[in-house]
Amino acid sequence: MKLIKMSHSCVRLEKDGRVLVVDPGGFSEEDAAVGADAVLVTHEHPDHFDEGRLRTAMEANPAAEIWTLKAVADQISAAFPGRVHTVGHGDAFTAAGFDVQVHGELHAVIHPDIPRITNVGYLVDGGKLFHPGDALTVPGLPVGTLMLPVMAPWNKISEVIDYVREVRPRRAYDIHDALLTDLARPIYDRQIGALGGSEHLRLAPRDAVQL
Repeated sequence: MKLIKMSHSCVRLEKDGRVLVVDPGGFSEEDAAVGADAVLVTHEHPDHFDEGRLRTAMEANPAAEIWTLKAVADQISAAFPGRVHTVGHGDAFTAAGFDVQVHGELHAVIHPDIPRITNVGYLVDGGKLFHPGDALTVPGLPVGTLMLPVMAPWNKISEVIDYVREVRPRRAYDIHDALLTDLARPIYDRQIGALGGSEHLRLAPRDAVQL
């Protein structure tokens, strides 16, 4: 499986000539989902869900399909009849040749005065990769590569470090990093790398690795 990091929380996975894209939101590239055979969306916030990017991908590939939770599916099902699948915690499905399990139910707390929305994470190919969206969901299964939400209005670095410790992946790659300045990145790299207990890595947008 090839992992291609797009900007912010968007990642592309390639295997056997097929492409799975997770969270092509408004902070990711305009073409982040172009060429996708399947798209997964974790929740409705615009940095993860952008209808324009989805529409571009779905028009480029009439066979492409979307898997997402109800809050997003309700907004886009009419635009893509028969191509949007609603999923929730505990579901399992196959998308573009990738086996996917759904974990989690709620977005992390931003502030007690802000109602929590729904959020799901996706465990891909038996734990080869886990993308939690905007939550620190622990799937309770072995994880090879954790896509780590490193900096957000809803987290702090101690929580990020403890999350890595709890999931115990073989490696963690940063996502949710569009708000993190270049000045701050070495601090996060040093502290997460030293304290998380797993290999901590970072990819620039469009960089790729084999998992």
